[in-house]
Parts: sequence; C-alpha cells; structure tokens
Amino acid sequence: MNNQASEHRASAYSTYDTPWWLPGGHLQTIYAYARATKQLIHYRRERWETPDGDFIDLDWLDSANDEAKLLVLFHGLEGSSRSHYALQIMALAQQQGWRGVVPHFRGCSGEANRLPRSYHSGDAPEIDWILRRLKADNSRCEIFVVGVSLGGNMLLTWLGEMGEAAGAIVQRVVTISAPIDLNAAARVLDVGPRKAIYTRNFLNSLKPKVLAKIVAHRLKIDPARVHACSTFREIDDLYTAPIHGFKDALDYWTRASSKPWLKHIRVPTLLINARNDPFLPVTVLPDYREVSDVVTLEFPYSGGHVGFVSAEINGSLDWLSRRILSFILDER
Repeated sequence: MNNQASEHRASAYSTYDTPWWLPGGHLQTIYAYARATKQLIHYRRERWETPDGDFIDLDWLDSANDEAKLLVLFHGLEGSSRSHYALQIMALAQQQGWRGVVPHFRGCSGEANRLPRSYHSGDAPEIDWILRRLKADNSRCEIFVVGVSLGGNMLLTWLGEMGEAAGAIVQRVVTISAPIDLNAAARVLDVGPRKAIYTRNFLNSLKPKVLAKIVAHRLKIDPARVHACSTFREIDDLYTAPIHGFKDALDYWTRASSKPWLKHIRVPTLLINARNDPFLPVTVLPDYREVSDVVTLEFPYSGGHVGFVSAEINGSLDWLSRRILSFILDER
C-alpha cells in the first residue's frame, strides 16, 4: 500500500455524529453507561476448564442455524456479558440471525476463579486458547471478534503475536476504545478528576476480589495495603503485576501494551478510538506508519470511552453496532 492510500486509511471518515447536547468525553462516557437499556438477550451459560486447572464461564447467544456467523466479544475491565456494550453488540448478532458468545475473563462471571491469578491487559495466551477452542468447536463457521477496552488491548496483542496464523481462526476484528498504551492510560487515570470518577470505581470492584484471594490462597500481601490502594499503579504493583509474572506495574504496562504489535497484524482489523477518550491521551493514538496495511484506524473527534451516543435527543447507543456490522460485512 502506498503512503497516500495508507494516510487515507489511517484518517478514515467516520460516520459517528457527535451529540451537540452532550459535550466532552466524560459526559459521553458516563451517559452511555447510565443510558443503556437492558436488551432482551437470553444467554446460555457454559463452563470451560482452563489448561491450568481453572475455569471460565461463557454466555452464549444461540441461533437456529448452527453454521451461522459466530460473533465473539471480549469485555473490558470488570465487565461481563451484561455490560451495556455487550448487550448492544449481542443484540446486533441476534438481529442478524448469528450466534454470539461472551467469554468472561477469570472472576468476571459472578463467581471467583480457583487460582491466585486473575486476568490482565496483556494476556494474549488466554485469548489464544479461547479462540482456538471456539474455532475447533465451530469449524464450519466464520468467526468475527470484537474486543472492548481491556479486551481490545488483549485481542490486538494476540493478533500481532499470531501474524498470518490468526487468519486460520478469525475473519475480521473490531476493537473499541482499546488502551493500546497502558503507561499513558495509567498516567491520566491515576490523577485528578479521572482518578475520582473512573479509577475509584474500578478499584471498588477489584479490591474485594484481591482481598478474597489473599484469604483463599494465603497470599503474602498486606490487606491493609490493598484497602489503601487509590491508583492503578498501587494495585498493579501490589497484585496484578507480581501475580502474573511481571516485575512491577511499569514492567506490566510496558510489556502488556498492544501498540507495538499493531504493525504485525495480518487479519483485517478496525480500531475505533475517540480522540476525547478520558482513558487514553489522543497523542498516543497510532498513525498509518505504526500499523500494518490491513488495519483501519477510525478516530472520531468525540465519543468518550465506549460512549458513541447518537446525535438525536435521548440518543441511542446503536452506532457502534452499525459500524461493527458494516466492517464485518466488508462494506467499509
């Protein structure tokens, strides 16, 4: 691909229309979370044993056609199949007559996982065995994958590490609001209003899980230090990094960031990131020189973090679904 074509692809026109009545990334992020309606999605739960003696739970959206397209969704930090974006995207699959599945990362399905470890932003091996099993069990289906936030970062890392081999498993991929540079994300989330609004909310969910693991597995972590955590750096230094084989939070964020892998991706992939995402500075978004020729970059000027509320009054949240559908069907 020549430079002119690459530059056009990297600055692709976005169909997202910013709501005039909902200014700023913070309001767009919070509104989408609060505005979400509960879609009528009836899941079938299945439990898989993991290769290391743990388990994950998968919530399935079934279809009368066993050979219909399969849409896989990897959720974000402390998300689940009931997250607003998961319900919206599974509603898309349902409308199309496809099957859908949301694999829960360890400890996110409503039941604590067995092992001291949990899940983390760079766990490409976890993505790998899940997608390989899905392909083995659904060998006659086309598989399309959506990764949201943390799940998007994990998925992009897997795609980059796999290179050409990923094409034997998945057809097309979309990531939404992926924090491709974890160092940069932590820098903005651990200070000021973002710390009070977002980080505190995540830690309110994460800290009880870590405290439970200290008791269940007799981890040599001082519970008082967990209670005192108020930043991602503190919780990642204390638990996430060492329990998953990293030296410290900085080592974890550096090695788990997906941005260096974008140039190695060989499966058609769409990255959707709003330029006003409160979780990631716009300055670290990649340009066409930092990605491969099969990666499409769509960076609307607005949308927040997994927000993308439509422009009409009492805006809906279906823009993402429509954009995902057009990319899966190769309509650009």
